[in-house]
Amino acid sequence: MGGSKLTHILFFFIIFFFVCWPSVMSTKTMMQPRQPCNSLVLYFHDIIYNGKNAANATSAIVGAPDGANLTILAGNKHFGNMVVFDDPITLDNNLHSEPIGRAQGFYFYDKKDIFTAWLGFSFVLNSTDHKGTINFAGADPLMNKTRDISVIGGTGDFFMTRGIATLMTDAFEGEVYFRLRVDIKLYECY
Repeated sequence: MGGSKLTHILFFFIIFFFVCWPSVMSTKTMMQPRQPCNSLVLYFHDIIYNGKNAANATSAIVGAPDGANLTILAGNKHFGNMVVFDDPITLDNNLHSEPIGRAQGFYFYDKKDIFTAWLGFSFVLNSTDHKGTINFAGADPLMNKTRDISVIGGTGDFFMTRGIATLMTDAFEGEVYFRLRVDIKLYECY
């Protein structure tokens, strides 16, 4: 009887080894850091309409009624304001460099006590190196040196891509101009 029990235990371990061990090994493989399949560093330049710069402005507050920035609720954190933008994208941090596309979307200031925003936008690229869109969405805690947002899809050269974009404020000139450095790491490329 003891030999039969030992046979059953041995049989169980053999089955475990052949059935379960490959999935355990693949789980360990998946836990290792993945390397990006594509990386880009781009800059976008946001020139906020201030009532005097209509010719140069690339963004405007559209989600606040006239004078809403002066209310106690909005305060200096701009809580509740929504901004729509169509900003040039460049390969370097020079506003006057040749644009390779446009950053198009919106952000809204979503906290009363902290200067932060939520972003939803696309990079619409049309250069000799890249054609298509990269779509982004996520929270942007503006006071952090770097912030990560999700790459949630794309078209053209970036069809169905997924990844992470690290934002860094590269320049900030009051409430008129800011430049973001966007370090894009794509982990799903088709």
